[in-house]
Amino acid sequence: MIQAIQLILALSFLVLIHELGHFTFAKIFKVRVEKFYMFFNPWISLVRFKKFEGKWHVKFFAKNEDEEWAKYPDNTEWGIGWLPFGGYCAIGGMVDETHKTEDLAAEPQPWEFRSKPAWQRLLIILGGILVNFIGALVIFTILFWHWGQDTMPLRNVTTGLYYSEILQAEGFEQQDKILTIDGVEPETLSDAVQAIIIEGKRNVVVLRGTDTVALTMSEDLGTRYLAAQNAFDRVEREKSRADKSYTKQHYVLITEWIPFVVDTVIPEMPAAYAGIEKGDSLVAVDGVPTPCAVMVTLELQKHPCDSITIDYYRAGEQQTAHLFIGDQAKMGVAPRNQLAYFELEHTDYNFFEAIPAGIEYGWNILAMYVKQFRLVFTKEGAQSLGGFGAIGSMFPSAWSWYLFWHMTAFLSVILAFMNFLPIPALDGGYILFLLVEMITRRKPSDKFLEIANEVGFWILIALLVLANGNDILKIFF
Repeated sequence: MIQAIQLILALSFLVLIHELGHFTFAKIFKVRVEKFYMFFNPWISLVRFKKFEGKWHVKFFAKNEDEEWAKYPDNTEWGIGWLPFGGYCAIGGMVDETHKTEDLAAEPQPWEFRSKPAWQRLLIILGGILVNFIGALVIFTILFWHWGQDTMPLRNVTTGLYYSEILQAEGFEQQDKILTIDGVEPETLSDAVQAIIIEGKRNVVVLRGTDTVALTMSEDLGTRYLAAQNAFDRVEREKSRADKSYTKQHYVLITEWIPFVVDTVIPEMPAAYAGIEKGDSLVAVDGVPTPCAVMVTLELQKHPCDSITIDYYRAGEQQTAHLFIGDQAKMGVAPRNQLAYFELEHTDYNFFEAIPAGIEYGWNILAMYVKQFRLVFTKEGAQSLGGFGAIGSMFPSAWSWYLFWHMTAFLSVILAFMNFLPIPALDGGYILFLLVEMITRRKPSDKFLEIANEVGFWILIALLVLANGNDILKIFF
């Protein structure tokens, strides 16, 4: 429920500022804005309000057609629709989802979008994209100013890294320390993953003990990673369907190499009954060595509803515990946090320092998403696409203002990029046609724009069906 509330609030905010971007530039260039709606309102609206004759008029659960309100076309009608999938800003004289060619006057009127110079129309269309991206930069700036920034430099991870099977097949060995990727030292672990998986960089130099080793990544590593992640997720979904209380695990590609030292023992769980205590260091599961924390979890997953042995050290002495774990393959312990082993670096910013930091952070997210977008056009990438359910799962299950606004800013960057794609019916489609017009000095006909918008609309519907269809399929398969 908390995730759903955060998703609705974030998307509502982003749609609102996006449409306000169009609205603001339309008003600057004296273009009539007929309607401004949060959410869509086919047939009826939850609430409609409009100012005319010197006062505001409000109607609840009313039909959209209103002869009295239509007498005042210069004034914008504001409202909230009942279909929570976006919103719109109906700009006079613009062929879009709110206007057909037959809805327009025979001759362009001075207050219409189509009568304005191409550069003004371009700015009106760009308004939504600009506000989303600039809004994200502002949010990141405020977050850095208020909370500062925490990073875990890769150089501080002195114990090396854990690598999944897919990376071991590329030549990595457990506890290798990544030195450079294509000649550049990654600052953080996420930078390393981005370079190898998303950007497809292939030349990695690692420190293995005292030796420096050069590795060359496969060209298809990114798609093989997505395939492995999809396969892992399918297994986890099956477990979740079999047991509604099951907590799904996340695929671990690479993580810090830390021991599994017990931090918390949950009462009346297998570990508590077996006598395991806080501070115990788990080193083997059913005879299989588990020197890294993630290995303990992976080994436990192989023994649901099974009696196993756990080898651990307590006060320097090795001991063995016998316990029976349930169908969720959990002992009932929580490991010590990685911050107990490695030094986290915190940076505080004053307001003026936070501005360039927020801008740089936002640009880096945009660059990462653009590079990641290439994977969408693969079979594995298409299967990984998610809709509203996938987006909602990205929010934390417990409320955090920092994480809420960070996720909102992240989505704002994605929304700006997606709207810039040259697909008719998206802002990017209009931008493409306007740029062609400015170069060729020939304006596309209104009928052409209407047909292009209809084609673009069905492309978007297909993408929505694919993304949300993936979410639905993941529920049942």
